[in-house]
This record gives sequence, structure tokens and C-alpha cells, in this order.
Amino acid sequence: MTREEIKTEILNIFSRDFEIEKPGLDDDLRQSYEFDSVDAIELLMGIERFLNSELTQDEKKMALEIRTINHIIDYVDGLVRVREREAHA
Repeated sequence: MTREEIKTEILNIFSRDFEIEKPGLDDDLRQSYEFDSVDAIELLMGIERFLNSELTQDEKKMALEIRTINHIIDYVDGLVRVREREAHA
């Protein structure tokens, strides 16, 4: 899966689940869109659906540092790479 595919799906999640169209990739989600902990949980569930895989507690804890769409893309890209390595091991 490419970074561009991840970006497209993350933007789809924001549009579909949060009704946020064309968010700035470096906008602070809390300040710009009033993104809160409930939204963060919904986002993680959307990421799990996208990956077709449940996130571990450690992976969920890593998400606590996310502040922007670019952070989310980096986070998901990292999850994808780990899962790909594990699938080939």
C-alpha cells in the first residue's frame, strides 16, 4: 500500500465520519476542528476498518501523540509497514 493510498483513505474517513472536507494536512486537529477523545476513538476504529486489522494496545497508545493529518498518515504508514514485514516473516 502506498502513502498516497493511505492519504486518500484517511481523507475519506475525515469526510465520511467527521464531515470535514479538505482538511489542512498540517492543521492541528484539536484547534482547527475541535477534535476530541471521542473523535480519536472513532478515527482509530476507522483505521482498523481500513487495515482490516485490530490495533494492539501499544499501537493505540502510539496514536496519543497524533496532532495532524500528516501525523495520521505517518502513523498508518508505519502500521502498514509493520504488518507487511510480519506477513513476510
